[in-house]
Amino acid sequence: MPREDREDRALRIGVGGPVGSGKTALVAALCRALRAELSLVVVTNDIYTTEDADFLRTHGVLPDERIRAVRTGCCPHTAIRDDITANLDAVEDLTARHDPELVLVESGGDNLTATFSYGLIDAQIFVLDVAGGDKVPRKGGPGVTRSDLLVINKIDLAPLVGADLEVMRRDARALRGDCPTVLISLRQQPDAGAVVDWVRNQLRSAARR
Repeated sequence: MPREDREDRALRIGVGGPVGSGKTALVAALCRALRAELSLVVVTNDIYTTEDADFLRTHGVLPDERIRAVRTGCCPHTAIRDDITANLDAVEDLTARHDPELVLVESGGDNLTATFSYGLIDAQIFVLDVAGGDKVPRKGGPGVTRSDLLVINKIDLAPLVGADLEVMRRDARALRGDCPTVLISLRQQPDAGAVVDWVRNQLRSAARR
């Protein structure tokens, strides 16, 4: 949930997870679903390139000026947790230019230890994918255990990699308690409806504070 000390500003949601888990595709889906109803901007993180921002621009999910790329030059978690200056600068500049209601900050691909500083974001989504095997949720790590929403993506691949979705769901529940987990396939369900609903709930909760 958004933190209690959140200022009167746009809700900031971080999207993290390993390389190839579907973070950028999820950000794109959120932009498509929400852009008609509210003002939003996106900050992407890559170590050396602007590839994720370029993907979002190429697919026209938002006007180009609402997407900002940060090249971290270091381990991705450093720029979202340890030294958040570059991301904060990008968020604040986009906020000054566009007065958004929602800011999405996508991490560069990282491992299960990746978490966002709550000085940068208000709530965080962590994205795993089924291709890593059904053991991944029970490996834990702060990305799995501390995120406000855990997304297990690419469930359509489960039969191909021998992954048991019920095992993944059970293990996630055991580690996360009442914190929500959703299992999706962005290939089969490109609207990411369950995640969009969660984001809308976060926005409603933030508006009541």
